[in-house]
Amino acid sequence: MASTEQDPLLLLRQSIASGSAIMPTASAEASAPEVGLSLATHLTFTSPSRISLPIDTPTRFVSNETPVDLRSIYFAWLNREVAIPEYNSFASQLNQDLGGKAQVHKFAYIEKLDLITWLEGASEESECIKPLAGDKDGSASAAAAVLAFKGTVVPPIGSTLGRSGKGTLDPRLASIYNSERKMGDRNSALRGIKPTDFSHVRKLAAVFMTKKPLHPSSSNISSSPAIASHQKQKRPDPIILLSPSASSLLRMTNIKSFLESSQYVPPNSLSASSSTTANMLHINRLMKDIDANRPMRFILVEGIEQFKPEYWNRVVAVFTTGQTWQFKNYKWSNPTELFRHIPGIYVGWRGEQPPESVRGWGHRVMNVAVDRWKNPGATTVDSSRWRDREAVDGIWKVIESNMRAKGWKRDQAPSSI
Repeated sequence: MASTEQDPLLLLRQSIASGSAIMPTASAEASAPEVGLSLATHLTFTSPSRISLPIDTPTRFVSNETPVDLRSIYFAWLNREVAIPEYNSFASQLNQDLGGKAQVHKFAYIEKLDLITWLEGASEESECIKPLAGDKDGSASAAAAVLAFKGTVVPPIGSTLGRSGKGTLDPRLASIYNSERKMGDRNSALRGIKPTDFSHVRKLAAVFMTKKPLHPSSSNISSSPAIASHQKQKRPDPIILLSPSASSLLRMTNIKSFLESSQYVPPNSLSASSSTTANMLHINRLMKDIDANRPMRFILVEGIEQFKPEYWNRVVAVFTTGQTWQFKNYKWSNPTELFRHIPGIYVGWRGEQPPESVRGWGHRVMNVAVDRWKNPGATTVDSSRWRDREAVDGIWKVIESNMRAKGWKRDQAPSSI
């Protein structure tokens, strides 16, 4: 996997971007027909040229310090819209069909979300994908991923001008492509796809840094290998847990509209139910007191199936309806203990008292009131709901204040909460 042309992840992402066929086959021959995953020995990519890779090829996607094989990556992509319980059931069935010859990796839902987001081209970075060999800072991998998704020229389907022969671009069309102006992206404009070594700049700057120390102990730091600690670290995404209760005013169908657009719509309304059917999603919010330059991405989930222990350090809020069964499988199943570590949020109708259980948990659970929905049959947002923004701003203020107190920073997350 030293070259990008043979890298399974980049080939898969490029094929998805171009809409070209991806076929599990029983051999690497060009005429091999498509077979089921349980019978396949190779995964064949048909664009830009036909390439067949062994289906058990390890990829750069790492889970628990173990590379995930190509079969598992492709299986996760095929089941990208399937909920985690169904996905695990399908994976178990495929493992039975394989008869012990191999095992399909079962992704945790955070890993699956990270993988699908990268394959779709919605993100150029991934916590779980290692750089290509020889690409220490990941710049070449990121640039190759951008080119794989955006830089492939795909002739119109069914065009007779596209090819003058098998594998040969028509000269007239090639002349047109060569006359196009290449726009490039931030990677090619700033540094190109080949990493540039700027280590000599450090030597030139060392003279000025020693003359003007920024800290009394900087003289010791300047001569220490600890200068490598200044390298940029990737901050994990914070997590918000929602209540899975059917009586909750906020569900996966309307939470994005509420927290991102400051507009409340009922979870079962047409405008909300058509927005998403996923069991996880992410929203973006600029937290000025933590990072004023870039929005933070928050992951929203209802259940905690396959929730790793370290994920709890990233949970920044828990929405609740006051029903204690919601916390049965949480790290802290006792509500009093839970809300001592993580702020709780209860959203109810304006003018109604919150449940007795919520009142009993005290100030650690924020009580938020929203106006009732005036027209249950409406398909558009009620323009008179101007007080929703006040409620949403209050929620984000509590979340941001707690994150700062727990140690969230521009480039790092707390190690414990």
